[in-house]
Amino acid sequence: RKLQDLLVVSSRVFFSSFSAKMPKFGRPSFYTPNEVAVHNTLKDLWVSYLGKVYDLTPLAEEHAGDVLLKPVIAEAGKDISHWFNKKTKDIRTHIDPETGCEKYYTPHGRFIHIPPPCPRTDWANDFGRPWWKDEKYYIGELSQKTRFIRIINTLTSQEQTIEVCSEEYLSEILERYLKYNAHAGSYTWKYDGKNLDMGMTLEENEIFDESEDFYVLSMQEEQWLPAINLYFNDDLTEA
Repeated sequence: RKLQDLLVVSSRVFFSSFSAKMPKFGRPSFYTPNEVAVHNTLKDLWVSYLGKVYDLTPLAEEHAGDVLLKPVIAEAGKDISHWFNKKTKDIRTHIDPETGCEKYYTPHGRFIHIPPPCPRTDWANDFGRPWWKDEKYYIGELSQKTRFIRIINTLTSQEQTIEVCSEEYLSEILERYLKYNAHAGSYTWKYDGKNLDMGMTLEENEIFDESEDFYVLSMQEEQWLPAINLYFNDDLTEA
């Protein structure tokens, strides 16, 4: 009987963790600017622009050694929205003073898929969609506002402070927390004594972001971060 109970609990933990990792149909992933920033190398190159996050690693691999890749590499891990016209969602343009023609504005140097200033026979324009319009590089949304929360495991008394996206459901925040507790899916998540709805955001669960108020009052936000308490659902295994 005890072995059977252990198997049931183990299965529950596995499927809870598994389902937490499964992407929700039609719902994008959300990333913090800090998450984008760590992908800043030639072999791991992310950028964000116009509120979206793109993994340009395949582009960097395809054009390895090309001098036109340098301006992109220089912005790895950064937001490059200033490259774009927000209305057209295309690269900004300007009127060339020499030719009087409208051309792409690239003050940091011409980059991949930007045509040369003058006609050339060695420039291949059969690449299809330019990379900044190609959705195959899209991986998710850049959070419009991030916040910090504390998560306390009442079973072990361990506490973690993590940065999350305000748009995320609690189930997605659970995914972020899995690296600290692989069994997080088998806990009941509570705030102020109330069970949290894992299919809702922090705000929807009435866990409000008061960081701006703390700033106005010159108070240390870290001392007053909201704390979510985790209660293990069964005492047969350890978290």
